[in-house]
Amino acid sequence: MKWWLGGWMVLCLSCLAPVSAHEAHTEYVASELAVSVTSDTQGRVWLARARKGQVWVSSSADAGQHFGKEVAVNATPMKVAADAEARPKIAVAANGYIYLSWTESLKKPYAGYIWFARSVDDGKSFETPYIVHQDRAEITHRFDALQVAADGKITVAWIDKRDLLAAKAAGKTYEGAAIYYAVSTDQGKSFAPEQKLADSSCECCRIAMTSKPDGTVAVLWRHVFAGNERDHAMAEIGQSAAPAIVRASYGHWKIDGCPHHGAALAVGEGFGYHLAYFDGAGDKPGLRVARMDGEAWVTSPPRKIGDPKKNAGHPALLSIGEKVWLAWREHNTEGMDIVAMTSLDGGKTWSLPVTLAHTAARLDYPQWLNLRGQVVLAVSSADKGLLVIPAPL
Repeated sequence: MKWWLGGWMVLCLSCLAPVSAHEAHTEYVASELAVSVTSDTQGRVWLARARKGQVWVSSSADAGQHFGKEVAVNATPMKVAADAEARPKIAVAANGYIYLSWTESLKKPYAGYIWFARSVDDGKSFETPYIVHQDRAEITHRFDALQVAADGKITVAWIDKRDLLAAKAAGKTYEGAAIYYAVSTDQGKSFAPEQKLADSSCECCRIAMTSKPDGTVAVLWRHVFAGNERDHAMAEIGQSAAPAIVRASYGHWKIDGCPHHGAALAVGEGFGYHLAYFDGAGDKPGLRVARMDGEAWVTSPPRKIGDPKKNAGHPALLSIGEKVWLAWREHNTEGMDIVAMTSLDGGKTWSLPVTLAHTAARLDYPQWLNLRGQVVLAVSSADKGLLVIPAPL
């Protein structure tokens, strides 16, 4: 079945029931609206979502018009975190192996485990899932992020509160949580012991990751700086040197709590990175897009984007050469929109915004896909299922 939204033809894939959820949740609420998508070297779309305690995976060979039979990743049901900033993650390596990570929500408030599973037979079946981290305390290990580099290295990062709890036990102060990560160099058979990337991360904003052609993995997160300023920090996980943490945004937003609003990150062509994020500081809060240029990590002046009166937020980025695609979600009493802009010069200038989708129902966050050179935007809707929309030229 097809609809026309915002001037683009979109395709409905296995409609999802409307779900009531809110971004300022205190505990995970399972939502079939919160899905993850990715693409492989053949141009297929891969979809991961949680339902009734299991993670399910399916694929489409026709740019999302039809999906094959879903395959369950975990045979034993568990409470899978799937709402807003948290959801199962999916990635496909160059060799065709399919990787999944997700957070299991435990009985204790805010506690979770990060799970991983892989398929080596093109998604026909999945090997037994296992917990990524060696720390098995029933504490916060949540908001996982998954990245597969060009060299096949798999990195899983997450928000972790073991250091916060240790500081409290010692009578010391500790702001926020921490970012931990683990790396697999054997195609997901196992992960090396986790390492701490940074102290004092925001507690509930999703982590953004991308990787360079040489295998360097970049991580972007909301950080708690001095004075409780919740701007963004960034680090590169390279082949040998210890990651250096740098400040990536300078909004100086002071807020006593996590805004549940993660950022987006993409590799630049011939320079550092593109980043898009929400900044609540000052009298003009809203979305920003900027470039991280060169080895000095100098941030270009951020550009304000989106309509703050329509709660613009939750951006997505894709970069191919000098061309960059940026999308975000807006909503008001009339419904929800997915709005996009493009840049043809590596993010130096941008087109006017265009609305790609509108619905009176609820929309998930937008996600870009590169289907062997054909760029599309995917977004899950409560009334029409997964929408796959051709990108603006």
